Amino acid sequence: MNLSRRHFLVGASALTVLPNTGGGAPAPRIIEARVGKVQVVSGDYPKTEIWGYDGGVPGPMIRARQGETVSRKLVNSLPQPTAIHWHGLRVPNEMDGVPGLTQDAVQTGGEFLYELPLKDAGTYWYHSHNQSTEQVARGLYGVILVDEEQAPDIDHDITVLLDDWRLSETAQITDDFGAMHDWTHAGRMGNYVHAHLSPALHGVQRNQRLRLRFVNVATDRIMAVSLRGLAGKLVAHDGMPVERPEDFEVLVFGPAQRADLIVDVIAQAGETAQVLLHERDAAYVLSELPVKGQGPSAARDPVQALPPNPIGRIDDVSGAQTVSLHMEGGAMGGLRQGTYKGRPMNARELVEHGQIWTFNGVAGLPDEPLIFVSEGEVIRIPMVNDTAFPHAMHLHGTHFQEVFPDGTLGPLRDTILINRGETREIAFAADNPGDWLLHCHMLSHQAAGMKTWVKVT
Repeated sequence: MNLSRRHFLVGASALTVLPNTGGGAPAPRIIEARVGKVQVVSGDYPKTEIWGYDGGVPGPMIRARQGETVSRKLVNSLPQPTAIHWHGLRVPNEMDGVPGLTQDAVQTGGEFLYELPLKDAGTYWYHSHNQSTEQVARGLYGVILVDEEQAPDIDHDITVLLDDWRLSETAQITDDFGAMHDWTHAGRMGNYVHAHLSPALHGVQRNQRLRLRFVNVATDRIMAVSLRGLAGKLVAHDGMPVERPEDFEVLVFGPAQRADLIVDVIAQAGETAQVLLHERDAAYVLSELPVKGQGPSAARDPVQALPPNPIGRIDDVSGAQTVSLHMEGGAMGGLRQGTYKGRPMNARELVEHGQIWTFNGVAGLPDEPLIFVSEGEVIRIPMVNDTAFPHAMHLHGTHFQEVFPDGTLGPLRDTILINRGETREIAFAADNPGDWLLHCHMLSHQAAGMKTWVKVT
């Protein structure tokens, strides 16, 4: 049977869980990046060969309390060099896991010890940051949950990983990671989209309260998600609590974006609570939880805000230093020329070097940062997307706020989705010294040129 796109999407509800390598047990001090096999596609298909932390997908769940320090020694048993980026954590610069900027890639057979102070509670994740277009697509990612000192009153705490895989007819990951069409367009789109829930519950009860932690771990795909049979509030973006819980209908997740929801089961016993994926004009069931009986007899009290994290929000950006970021390139983007590794090149030369996109006319990681920043300084970065495709811009090392046209400031985030033709502006306080990557988290776009950095001293 051919594994068509529609088969994958419609059939996704049958595969809500991959093998759970982490569970609720403490994660091991050593985390090994190695080849493994998991049953990605159910039925008569063979297991899929993946690259995973401890040989599984997702890798071991790392869970600890706010204020603790977690240590993990990466052991690389892969045929390629690798490194781990701890996405969203405000870690010391040398722990950020970016080869060529904060550390050398860990060679095959090598190891690297990461020490991670957990300043902020919330939902975070970790993934490869070396040859990540391939390594993340092969399965090198996992979840980090940092518990608040006072957890919200819930019945179940569920992590929902949104991912897609590009698989062959024998359910193996295709090795076309450098396909030029992907790099010049929207990126590497998989043909099997699924949601991985952890823990894997056999059912819930009406009026139970759930915390759903959504993470988009796809290399390039934007996910639009809604819920059926569940109702509640959004309480955090990218790990950071919002000041007031927010209503939601369809949530749009660029790659790497997260959201925490606190929702109540409103479906009746015998029905199912569902996570739906919206694609074009259709919706597909990604996952469903059977509702088995009545829980509390009455609806719960209104959802309360989570306690804030110890990162200051910006109130005034009027005196901030400003540097613009202009995105160009890609298919239909009119890329004419740019600079790569300090050398001016025309469009043909850039393409020959696999560089399709530019920031301010520069492709790839430049020798000089986008901006030099003093610790404590507030920085504004207007970002102009002068391309035909959206980009999920991620800043390492801290969180930022969006500056809206009326001058108000949005919630703290670490990734912002900028649609074609849009100009969006972010502002952040440089509270973490070091060299911090700023890049598109469509990993195909990053590999093809969309990355720069900020130096905080």
